[in-house]
Amino acid sequence: MIKTSLRSSHRLNIELLATEWNRRIIVIKVKLTDIIEAIESTDQNSEYFLDRENGEIVYINTMAMDPTEQEQICEQLDEHGFYRLPTSYDIDDYGIMENFSSQHSGIQADRLFDAINGRGAFSRFKREVRSLGIEQEWYAFRDAAYKQKAIEWCEENDLEWQE
Repeated sequence: MIKTSLRSSHRLNIELLATEWNRRIIVIKVKLTDIIEAIESTDQNSEYFLDRENGEIVYINTMAMDPTEQEQICEQLDEHGFYRLPTSYDIDDYGIMENFSSQHSGIQADRLFDAINGRGAFSRFKREVRSLGIEQEWYAFRDAAYKQKAIEWCEENDLEWQE
Protein backbone atom coordinates (compact mmCIF):
# COMPACT_ATOMS: atom_id res chain seq x y z
CA MET A 1 0.00 0.00 0.00
CA ILE A 2 2.77 2.44 0.83
CA LYS A 3 4.59 1.61 -2.41
CA THR A 4 1.45 2.28 -4.45
CA SER A 5 0.94 5.62 -2.80
CA LEU A 6 4.58 6.55 -3.42
CA ARG A 7 4.32 5.56 -7.06
CA SER A 8 1.13 7.58 -7.50
CA SER A 9 2.80 10.53 -5.84
CA HIS A 10 5.87 10.03 -8.02
CA ARG A 11 3.73 9.92 -11.17
CA LEU A 12 1.95 13.09 -10.09
CA ASN A 13 5.27 14.87 -9.61
CA ILE A 14 6.42 13.79 -13.06
CA GLU A 15 3.18 15.08 -14.58
CA LEU A 16 3.57 18.38 -12.77
CA LEU A 17 7.18 18.65 -13.91
CA ALA A 18 6.14 17.82 -17.46
CA THR A 19 3.48 20.52 -17.30
CA GLU A 20 6.03 23.02 -16.00
CA TRP A 21 8.46 21.94 -18.68
CA ASN A 22 5.80 22.34 -21.36
CA ARG A 23 5.06 25.87 -20.15
CA ARG A 24 8.68 26.83 -20.47
CA ILE A 25 8.83 25.90 -24.12
CA ILE A 26 6.04 28.35 -24.93
CA VAL A 27 7.99 31.40 -26.02
CA ILE A 28 6.46 34.83 -25.81
CA LYS A 29 8.44 37.33 -27.80
CA VAL A 30 7.57 40.84 -26.73
CA LYS A 31 8.13 44.12 -28.51
CA LEU A 32 10.44 46.20 -26.40
CA THR A 33 8.68 49.36 -27.62
CA ASP A 34 5.40 48.07 -26.10
CA ILE A 35 7.09 47.47 -22.75
CA ILE A 36 8.75 50.91 -22.84
CA GLU A 37 5.43 52.57 -23.71
CA ALA A 38 3.82 50.90 -20.68
CA ILE A 39 6.73 52.03 -18.48
CA GLU A 40 6.34 55.62 -19.72
CA SER A 41 2.61 55.55 -18.98
CA THR A 42 2.80 53.99 -15.52
CA ASP A 43 1.76 56.11 -12.57
CA GLN A 44 0.66 55.58 -8.97
CA ASN A 45 -2.90 54.69 -10.04
CA SER A 46 -2.09 52.26 -12.82
CA GLU A 47 -0.45 48.93 -13.38
CA TYR A 48 0.39 47.07 -16.55
CA PHE A 49 0.49 43.31 -17.04
CA LEU A 50 1.61 41.03 -19.85
CA ASP A 51 -0.94 38.27 -20.48
CA ARG A 52 1.02 35.00 -20.66
CA GLU A 53 -1.45 33.37 -23.00
CA ASN A 54 -1.79 35.94 -25.76
CA GLY A 55 1.12 38.34 -25.13
CA GLU A 56 -1.15 41.39 -24.82
CA ILE A 57 -0.32 44.19 -22.46
CA VAL A 58 -3.26 44.83 -20.16
CA TYR A 59 -3.82 48.03 -18.21
CA ILE A 60 -5.59 48.53 -14.90
CA ASN A 61 -6.20 52.02 -13.54
CA THR A 62 -7.87 52.33 -10.15
CA MET A 63 -8.99 55.90 -10.84
CA ALA A 64 -10.29 55.54 -14.41
CA MET A 65 -11.94 52.11 -14.23
CA ASP A 66 -14.93 51.01 -12.23
CA PRO A 67 -14.44 48.03 -9.88
CA THR A 68 -16.40 45.67 -12.16
CA GLU A 69 -14.13 46.42 -15.12
CA GLN A 70 -11.04 45.96 -12.94
CA GLU A 71 -12.39 42.64 -11.68
CA GLN A 72 -13.04 41.36 -15.22
CA ILE A 73 -9.47 42.14 -16.25
CA CYS A 74 -8.09 40.49 -13.10
CA GLU A 75 -10.14 37.36 -13.78
CA GLN A 76 -8.77 37.16 -17.32
CA LEU A 77 -5.22 37.59 -16.04
CA ASP A 78 -5.77 34.97 -13.32
CA GLU A 79 -7.11 32.55 -15.92
CA HIS A 80 -4.28 33.10 -18.41
CA GLY A 81 -1.43 33.90 -16.05
CA PHE A 82 0.47 37.15 -16.25
CA TYR A 83 3.70 39.02 -15.78
CA ARG A 84 3.46 42.27 -13.82
CA LEU A 85 5.35 45.03 -15.63
CA PRO A 86 7.49 47.42 -13.59
CA THR A 87 5.48 49.76 -11.37
CA SER A 88 6.17 53.45 -10.91
CA TYR A 89 8.09 52.48 -7.76
CA ASP A 90 10.24 50.01 -9.75
CA ILE A 91 10.94 52.60 -12.44
CA ASP A 92 12.12 55.24 -9.94
CA ASP A 93 11.91 58.40 -12.06
CA TYR A 94 13.41 60.34 -9.17
CA GLY A 95 16.52 58.14 -9.27
CA ILE A 96 16.76 58.67 -13.03
CA MET A 97 16.69 62.45 -12.47
CA GLU A 98 19.40 62.11 -9.80
CA ASN A 99 21.59 60.06 -12.14
CA PHE A 100 21.14 62.62 -14.90
CA SER A 101 21.98 65.46 -12.53
CA SER A 102 25.13 63.69 -11.33
CA GLN A 103 26.44 63.58 -14.90
CA HIS A 104 26.65 67.36 -14.90
CA SER A 105 29.00 69.61 -13.00
CA GLY A 106 29.21 73.10 -11.63
CA ILE A 107 26.22 75.38 -11.78
CA GLN A 108 24.21 72.99 -13.97
CA ALA A 109 24.50 70.20 -11.41
CA ASP A 110 23.66 72.58 -8.56
CA ARG A 111 20.54 73.85 -10.31
CA LEU A 112 19.38 70.33 -11.24
CA PHE A 113 19.91 68.96 -7.73
CA ASP A 114 18.14 71.99 -6.22
CA ALA A 115 15.20 71.37 -8.56
CA ILE A 116 14.64 67.80 -7.35
CA ASN A 117 14.43 68.66 -3.66
CA GLY A 118 11.01 68.81 -2.01
CA ARG A 119 7.45 68.81 -3.31
CA GLY A 120 6.97 69.51 -7.00
CA ALA A 121 10.38 68.09 -7.89
CA PHE A 122 9.28 66.66 -11.24
CA SER A 123 7.82 69.86 -12.64
CA ARG A 124 10.69 71.99 -11.26
CA PHE A 125 13.21 69.60 -12.76
CA LYS A 126 11.55 69.77 -16.19
CA ARG A 127 11.49 73.58 -16.05
CA GLU A 128 15.16 73.65 -15.04
CA VAL A 129 16.15 71.27 -17.84
CA ARG A 130 14.35 73.57 -20.31
CA SER A 131 15.96 76.64 -18.77
CA LEU A 132 19.44 75.11 -19.07
CA GLY A 133 18.83 74.16 -22.71
CA ILE A 134 19.47 70.46 -22.09
CA GLU A 135 15.96 69.17 -22.72
CA GLN A 136 16.95 66.89 -25.61
CA GLU A 137 19.81 65.47 -23.55
CA TRP A 138 17.43 64.78 -20.65
CA TYR A 139 14.84 62.98 -22.78
CA ALA A 140 17.52 60.87 -24.48
CA PHE A 141 18.90 59.95 -21.04
CA ARG A 142 15.45 59.13 -19.65
CA ASP A 143 14.51 57.08 -22.73
CA ALA A 144 17.75 55.08 -22.44
CA ALA A 145 16.99 54.42 -18.75
CA TYR A 146 13.46 53.24 -19.60
CA LYS A 147 14.83 50.98 -22.33
CA GLN A 148 17.34 49.49 -19.89
CA LYS A 149 14.55 48.86 -17.33
CA ALA A 150 12.48 47.14 -20.04
CA ILE A 151 15.39 44.91 -21.09
CA GLU A 152 16.16 43.99 -17.47
CA TRP A 153 12.48 43.17 -16.88
CA CYS A 154 12.40 40.90 -19.95
CA GLU A 155 15.57 39.12 -18.84
CA GLU A 156 14.28 38.69 -15.25
CA ASN A 157 11.15 37.04 -16.64
CA ASP A 158 12.98 34.93 -19.25
CA LEU A 159 11.15 36.68 -22.09
CA GLU A 160 12.59 37.14 -25.54
CA TRP A 161 12.28 40.63 -26.89
CA GLN A 162 12.64 42.46 -30.16
CA GLU A 163 13.05 46.15 -30.88
